[in-house]
Amino acid sequence: MDELSQVGPRLRAARQARGWTLDDLAARASVSASTLSRLESGKRQVTLELLLPLTRQLGIRVDDLLPPADRDPRVRRAPLKRGGLVMVPLAPESSTLRAYRITYPPVAKPPAPRVHDGHEWLYVLSGQLRLLLGDQELVLSPGEAAEFDTRVPHAMCAAGVEPAEVLSIFNEAGERLHTYSSE
Repeated sequence: MDELSQVGPRLRAARQARGWTLDDLAARASVSASTLSRLESGKRQVTLELLLPLTRQLGIRVDDLLPPADRDPRVRRAPLKRGGLVMVPLAPESSTLRAYRITYPPVAKPPAPRVHDGHEWLYVLSGQLRLLLGDQELVLSPGEAAEFDTRVPHAMCAAGVEPAEVLSIFNEAGERLHTYSSE
């Protein structure tokens, strides 16, 4: 199995990163230096019984010695609909990045400004976006971007009669506000 062939070189790299010799690690893990050498060179079959004391001494997990599993990079999450907005997640739930394509419908009256910790970044794809930011009222057109501190009162909606489609990136507090609150 090709995955196991990478364990030896990764084990050697972890040992060398600590500045340890074969003898240093072997003594700490109570295995012979000869056995460790054969593991690192791929001349000895890897067993959990041998790896556990070695990884414990190195302060790593057995998983750290295995190549990462190929995963499908496509994001397949259902769109969310809240208060007339349609929000399409653009990052996996496990991601630290909170990215969405948001469609703002035309409205008669802008929503009330809100505040939360963090920053927001947005980019207008189509339509026009009205951004109320503190005392400012801005209209952004396709190709324009904005970045702002979300502790400043802010609100967004489509400007005019057409929906505005926007890419938005915000922090976890912003995600909660946008995706879980009811308007």
